[in-house]
Amino acid sequence: MVKTYLIIFFVMLSTFAYSQSNGDYLYSVGVRGYSYMQMPKILNQTAGNTYLNSYFNSFILKFNDNLFSYRLNGSYLSRNENFRNNCDNCELVIGKMTDYSFKLGFEKNLTYSRFQPYFALDLGYRSNKFDGTSRNINPILNAQADQANTVIPPNQIIATKEGFTITPVIGIKISPVKQISVFVESNLEFFYSYERQESVSQDISNVRSLNRFHKTEYLFNPVSVGVQFHIGSKN
Repeated sequence: MVKTYLIIFFVMLSTFAYSQSNGDYLYSVGVRGYSYMQMPKILNQTAGNTYLNSYFNSFILKFNDNLFSYRLNGSYLSRNENFRNNCDNCELVIGKMTDYSFKLGFEKNLTYSRFQPYFALDLGYRSNKFDGTSRNINPILNAQADQANTVIPPNQIIATKEGFTITPVIGIKISPVKQISVFVESNLEFFYSYERQESVSQDISNVRSLNRFHKTEYLFNPVSVGVQFHIGSKN
């Protein structure tokens, strides 16, 4: 029985020493290879805040301490979007969405094993811009325009959101070797933004309308998967 206890003790000791070795590195650099994420709402899109799949659009840099790791996050995403605005039969909006963010925070491991759950908190800045056109698709209005031999002109749309974010994070890291960790994390982002919506009719009148708002959104990002490389030995 004593021999069994000793074997268990030395196994636990070796596991602890292995896990602690990850903390022997000054820095960690990583990339999120896949994210399933919720984006800020554009205009009054009927589908609400959409979810999308993104690949290799975010990096992370960490400064490792004995108690905490200090995180620097950055992301960039650019893609074409099309959606219904205001209602299903109101407007069809087509254009390009560009989103980027920078965040600074801390991370704390909860255990010292090969599987390390952790929590983090990031604060930062986010910018979201949509540039495109909206076209009226109301069948009644279009029929009336046809009867009058007129065309309802499209509108040039520019919608921007800029503001600060607060993002609590939970995740887990797995270290197949001490220099590399694979991580999976989930977060809920609080986004307080100043929004600016500009619309210009594409006809001879070029009527311009401008609306400004302050908005609060909660963006749920269920899963991100990535890899980190630990560099700069403290020894």
